[in-house]
Amino acid sequence: MDIELAKTFLEILRYGSFSESAESLHVTQTTVTMRMRKLEERLGCRLLKRNRGGVAMTADGERFAEHASRLVQVWEMAQRELPLPQGIRRVLSLGGETSLWDPLLTGWLNELHESLPRLAVRIEVGARRELQEKLTQGVLDAALVHQADYWPSMQVELLQEERLVMVCTPGADATAPYLYVDWGDLFRREHDAALPQYASPVIAVNLGPLALHYLLNHSGRGYFRLGVVQPYLQQGVLERVFDMPEFSYPVYLVHPRERRPAGLDEAIELLYRQVDKLM
Repeated sequence: MDIELAKTFLEILRYGSFSESAESLHVTQTTVTMRMRKLEERLGCRLLKRNRGGVAMTADGERFAEHASRLVQVWEMAQRELPLPQGIRRVLSLGGETSLWDPLLTGWLNELHESLPRLAVRIEVGARRELQEKLTQGVLDAALVHQADYWPSMQVELLQEERLVMVCTPGADATAPYLYVDWGDLFRREHDAALPQYASPVIAVNLGPLALHYLLNHSGRGYFRLGVVQPYLQQGVLERVFDMPEFSYPVYLVHPRERRPAGLDEAIELLYRQVDKLM
């Protein structure tokens, strides 16, 4: 299928208008209309219907929207990866949740660069659901997540069992400002059940490194990954709050069972080596 047809369809959905999508694509409205007619002829069904409010999808259009998005993503990924840089023989696309970029993703990238110099690596940091969707679409070859959805086609491996512990700045007492760090749905449920007094914080951050930077510069307390704050605890910059509960924070590696691109097994072995270094 012509990728331009799928792109045109998605642009119409984005703007809800043939004229605005034409302007976005830098073509005439007539061209957009012809592309949509051609697309519907190839698929043998109506995808869009016009009404006074603009453009709406039919049931077939709603179904095709998922496929169109995948088509465009895969095509754009192929354009980014081809042709391969000189001396490169393999390409891997890896993903990780935002909170895992340091140190796991950073260390993994360093290991890959040093051990597999003829491997090209594409790293994507994002939300768990987005990463796992791209795994099923074949856009990603493997991803690091804190909560894995189990599909028959996916291999899920427990990579690391981290702990979230409460730390505070030296001298901070129970009245010190509480900094809530959003470590995901599971943590949120367990946290609110165990600590209802902290369920409505004044300050909330959904990025661990940003929250830690804030805490290091202000008086307060909050939950952080033990492996990340350990150096600050040893330096006396932060202190453990031992009378508060700990929370489990596992890290999973997810990758396809059957689709095994060249270099993936070696990359996974290097990842486990990186984990051993951090423990």
